[in-house]
Amino acid sequence: MKNLTHNFSNLYQPVKSLLIYTKQTEEDKDTSSVYVESYDIGRLGNPINAHPLSVKEMLALSSIFQSAQEFKTGFLRCKGVMPNKVLYVNAEQEGYAIWFSPPQEVPLYFSNALGIQSGKGKVPAMVWKAGRDSLSVYALKGHRKPVGNTALYHAPFFNVSTDGKVCMGNVRINIGKTVRLEDFMEQWEKYFWNSYFSHLMGEFNPVTENIVQLWQKQVATDRVFPCESLKANQRTLKTLFI
Repeated sequence: MKNLTHNFSNLYQPVKSLLIYTKQTEEDKDTSSVYVESYDIGRLGNPINAHPLSVKEMLALSSIFQSAQEFKTGFLRCKGVMPNKVLYVNAEQEGYAIWFSPPQEVPLYFSNALGIQSGKGKVPAMVWKAGRDSLSVYALKGHRKPVGNTALYHAPFFNVSTDGKVCMGNVRINIGKTVRLEDFMEQWEKYFWNSYFSHLMGEFNPVTENIVQLWQKQVATDRVFPCESLKANQRTLKTLFI
């Protein structure tokens, strides 16, 4: 067994102290000038060697503040060029992103109680809205990227409520506080498609036909998703931008 006891005494030691002075300027009583005095910390923990804050010390301090700011604002920042699928981003720490996915074939997993064989099936175009701990999904007709007044439809899946919110069941959601936008979208799509569809929310059927038979056929055939079976939910894309 590895000996870790040496880590317990690895304490942070004070090395620098700053004292900030301010005074009102004679020219403008509403503003003040600032003077920063720097102290080294002696062996006994007492401040010594008082001196004006040097340029080198200012640069080191600026680097620390810059790192803190990047940590604060890293959430939902792009790694590079904004992906074309992105529709809207609120990058506050408790913000969210909205994005689009075209019609596609995906792996689908169903609980045994539904009587639907798990497998690949084609799904309609979708709009996704997610924060760090919640996901909502909506369906679209056609394949074009939506605009503000594009009509939304109920997502034709189990586990989705009438307002679009997804019940993730026992899926463990782990979205970091500084996750970049591309990884954020990829993680949520994986969470959704890798979870098991198991039940209707409030007994609401989100399609115009028998939903069990619909997905039995989608998995068993190569059929494009029948968008005529989608139900309108009286919302447009711009209503999600709140």
